[in-house]
Amino acid sequence: MVSSPLSAACILLANLSVSSAFAPAGGANRVSSLSLQSNDCSEVSRRGFMENLATASAVIAGASSAFVAPTPAMAYGLSKANDRLAAYGLPPLSKALPNGFSALAEIYGKGANRSPLLVAFGFPLDWVVTLPSQDVNGEDGTIQAGEYARGDTATFFVVPDLKQTDVHAQDKEFFKSALIAAISQKGNNVYQDFKIVKINPVTADDGKYMLVDFKYTLLTGAGFEVERKGCASVTSAADGVQLLWAASIAARYKNKTEGQLRGITESFRCYGSGLNFSADLRPAPEAL
Repeated sequence: MVSSPLSAACILLANLSVSSAFAPAGGANRVSSLSLQSNDCSEVSRRGFMENLATASAVIAGASSAFVAPTPAMAYGLSKANDRLAAYGLPPLSKALPNGFSALAEIYGKGANRSPLLVAFGFPLDWVVTLPSQDVNGEDGTIQAGEYARGDTATFFVVPDLKQTDVHAQDKEFFKSALIAAISQKGNNVYQDFKIVKINPVTADDGKYMLVDFKYTLLTGAGFEVERKGCASVTSAADGVQLLWAASIAARYKNKTEGQLRGITESFRCYGSGLNFSADLRPAPEAL
């Protein structure tokens, strides 16, 4: 099993260096049809190499935000997630999760430096999960699941400096600002051409959520521009605004991942108000 998102990216790059040799040129006396065939194969190899290298660059660009020891999906499951939700008196995640999905229900904000929230969502069985790290200074990082070698991720984010909000009453600019804050945590120079495609208000388990489709171009440190598409679910639990955003490379989104990512974000639930988290929180350093 891959030990971290960053090592997954490095392994992918290593594999590319072995498998990306271009097709050898044909002999000078070959007939023209064979030469054309060789050139076509060479062009396909070049194109495939560049696409794969862009994928690897996108993985590396996003790896540091999840550079925590990942947990295999087998450590989770719908029944475990629902048991934890039930312990807080909350409704279960839908049993209608897509086939091949696991699920989690985890506390975000166990450290004294954050306000606690209970976050739950489903994700594909072959994805790995990373959770926030804990130390004497509090909590760092977030809850994330992903197939990192492919650049497919789902990430929980608390929008800074926002109070409790009726998300159904907000316009596209509100969600554009929230999602840009989520994808640009390493700086505003990592993306361009961000666009909200569609918003759709829904009510689930007595909570208001806004489902958002978006797209943008990722600017990698290696100089590549990688088109990405995704979807998100935005809500306002407790005293703030929270979201789960999921994205992949645009070509994979169109051909494979759209259904998965929609299943993830549509299953997202977030709770805070009225819950007693004391049994799950870490004591403040002065209390140790």
